[in-house]
Amino acid sequence: MSETTALHVERAGPLALLQDAGRFGVRRLGVTQGGPADLHAWAWANALLGNGWGAPVLEIALGGGLTLVAEDDSTLALAGADLSATLDGEPLAPWRSFSLRAGQCLAFAAPRAGLRAYLAAPGGFQAEPVLGSVASVVREELGGLDGYGHALEAGDRLEFVAARRTLREVPVDQRLDYPGMPWLALIPGAQVGDFPGESLYRAFNQTWRVDERADRMGVRLAGAPLACAIDGMISEGIALGAVQVPPDGQPIVLLNDRQTIGGYPRLGALTPLACSRLAQCAPGQAVRFVAQSRERAQREHRRFLASLAEGAPFSRGG
Repeated sequence: MSETTALHVERAGPLALLQDAGRFGVRRLGVTQGGPADLHAWAWANALLGNGWGAPVLEIALGGGLTLVAEDDSTLALAGADLSATLDGEPLAPWRSFSLRAGQCLAFAAPRAGLRAYLAAPGGFQAEPVLGSVASVVREELGGLDGYGHALEAGDRLEFVAARRTLREVPVDQRLDYPGMPWLALIPGAQVGDFPGESLYRAFNQTWRVDERADRMGVRLAGAPLACAIDGMISEGIALGAVQVPPDGQPIVLLNDRQTIGGYPRLGALTPLACSRLAQCAPGQAVRFVAQSRERAQREHRRFLASLAEGAPFSRGG
């Protein structure tokens, strides 16, 4: 059996959560999926260390002073947002793996680009699964290090397999421009036919702004309001990325910690990769919708998965 080591939480940030691929097969019980808000960055963090799909990673939102101290020498990987990470006070860039020596301090501060960073360890961070997953869902009090979905706290110990890995970087073409305006792929569906032509034109031809009311459950967008012919409807199951339009006409994109059913009309759903991009957008950031067919969305998702398997991160020695 492989020996384990750990990171000690010296100081907790505002929201650092363990996330594996998510909790599936339980929505009939009213339990949502959880999992990484940014699937793209989460998957690359694991790929940098050769971890299997689903290995638990630490999702770090906003940085906020999270400070971790290494128990032993090891190799970790960081992908996603630039949260001003430092290793013993020296800047640490994302999208690469790095060596960590016993006693070294890994710290996160204010976001420079994006909102969420993903820290991976060899084999994934260890925690007891709840309903088949360690994904943290704070609202439902499920998963995480303690089994109750809580964010990390000072004094916690994050265990993982003690191992060294070849140092690698994510290919440049897979590193996203978080400050830039994203075009979010939306698959039309659900009640899209109940929106008048003027509202559909507005939905896809205006710039929306990310509202301050945004979290892992969903992101509100602000812009010229949309209208729908439906006044009310029976609640239906809600997929990841569903774009609901409540009576005020301001869309809400539902993310990983969404409710399992909802009763507002929907334009359709963002693709998983579009949800990942939206999860890195700060309040006030501009976004646009672009219609995409289900077939093209599937091709692009398969291409993403193939890039992880075939276009492996390149070595930089060490």
